[in-house]
Amino acid sequence: MRVEELVRLRRARDRMDRDYAEPLDVPALARTALMSPGHFSRSFRSAFGETPYSHLMTRRIERAKALLRRGDLSVTEVCFAVGCTSLGSFSTRFTELVGESPSAYRARDHDEGAGIPACIAKIYTRPVRNGEARSTRPPVA
Repeated sequence: MRVEELVRLRRARDRMDRDYAEPLDVPALARTALMSPGHFSRSFRSAFGETPYSHLMTRRIERAKALLRRGDLSVTEVCFAVGCTSLGSFSTRFTELVGESPSAYRARDHDEGAGIPACIAKIYTRPVRNGEARSTRPPVA
């Protein structure tokens, strides 16, 4: 893969990371990378090891976890706040990545990690891709 193409793919990935709550689809992201949708999808997967949709949903679920830990929004409000348009699809994907439903995650006590800096907590609470939810949570120091 050429350096210029990788730079354009990173631009699209950065857009997903920054604008995860916006209505993003492959054609829009492909335009960001100055590629056709098919070429963009294939190149993105080759470069980053996951599809653009998978990357975007991981970002959305990551942010949803933070909002659910706060506890001041309903699951439906969180779903729409992170850019998902279907509560059912959001809940299914959340459960696949996290290992529990958004409602169960929201209801669980999150005080044990309250003193951990956000930059460290983000590493341990990052959703697992490919539907392989962690069976146990990492230890909290």
